[in-house]
Amino acid sequence: MSDEQVPPTVESNDVEEPFDLVRLSLDERIYVKLRGDRELRGKLHAYDSHLNMVLGDVEETITVVEMDEETYEEAVRTVKRQMEMLFVRGDGIILVSPPSRTGDQ
Repeated sequence: MSDEQVPPTVESNDVEEPFDLVRLSLDERIYVKLRGDRELRGKLHAYDSHLNMVLGDVEETITVVEMDEETYEEAVRTVKRQMEMLFVRGDGIILVSPPSRTGDQ
């Protein structure tokens, strides 16, 4: 009788590297923070090794800070828009996470 070690089976929910977290988010809604004060919330349809992503049912939020030249006060405003499908280039991504649970889903 042999004393062979049987390797444990790897489940599809195992996280061994950072991209596994992205893989587990496929077909789920995610939050993506981009350079340039832009945020996206949408459903992750696809991604690649460069973190390029295809998102569906996307809400983009752009934060704009304007300076009043007379009073030197900052005025912060947000602009939102909806898109059915969006390709996001990976080099502009700062953060990827599940959407917050405060109604932003």
